[in-house]
Amino acid sequence: MKDSAAYVPPKVWVWDKPNGGKFAHTNRPVAGPTHEKVLPVGRHPLQLYSLATPNGQKATIMLEELLALGYAGAEYDAWLIQIGEGDQFGSGFVAVNPNSKIPAMVDRSGPEPIRVFESGAILVYLAEKFGALLPKAGAARAECLSWLFWQVGSAPYLGGGFGHFYAYAPAKIEYAIDRYAMEVKRQLDVLDRRLADHEYLAGDDYTIADIAVFPWYGGLAKGWEYGAAEFLSVKDYTHVQRWADTILTRPAVVRGRMVNRTSGDPSRRLRERHDASDFDTKTQVKL
Repeated sequence: MKDSAAYVPPKVWVWDKPNGGKFAHTNRPVAGPTHEKVLPVGRHPLQLYSLATPNGQKATIMLEELLALGYAGAEYDAWLIQIGEGDQFGSGFVAVNPNSKIPAMVDRSGPEPIRVFESGAILVYLAEKFGALLPKAGAARAECLSWLFWQVGSAPYLGGGFGHFYAYAPAKIEYAIDRYAMEVKRQLDVLDRRLADHEYLAGDDYTIADIAVFPWYGGLAKGWEYGAAEFLSVKDYTHVQRWADTILTRPAVVRGRMVNRTSGDPSRRLRERHDASDFDTKTQVKL
């Protein structure tokens, strides 16, 4: 490792200067709203407030899968939250998710609205609400939930760790990039070894475990994240590649990846989703 100027942490850290990087203007050490903004409410039972980041895609893929299975009660409005512009700090959004992260959802199908925040919690809530994509008991359920929470615990090392220091940090720090690249490759190896002997993460069936892991690690394997496919040698993880290609054949995954997308090919974006007809011919495009 190359020598670098030594940094000595102060006795007490104080937020007294910008921290730099692509998202510096939205980072702060306090919670709560910064402005008043009421969230819109559409006509469907489920109201989703999100953006097509990997975490956002978990929710929209899940909802599209439920609709594909025939659960009409999974109809939803997907409202765009522009996190680069600070929409997540509006009073209405903070009331739904005090952590100010997407996705956040409100279930208005019952007598009282129910808020659900954090993507893993949304997947479990929807799976239990509709009785789908999560085994009901025993070893199969334990395996599914174990891989779901593997993703919840692992992805911050990929996104906030590797992704930040490799793609977004104002300076390239060799130690940080090496440390997180090593961990991300270890995670890919964990997945590759599991998928060598199993069609899907929880076993023979597609579940919320796959829906949770795919946007992060499938996206990484297909070269969609951080411009790091060659750096991380993602093609070497052949079982992850097979699994990702299999999931990409699912029409609900294609649709879910489009919702609340604001960048890339316009034919592969759906800024907001308020009806199944919003997809028109775009659903024929394989993302």
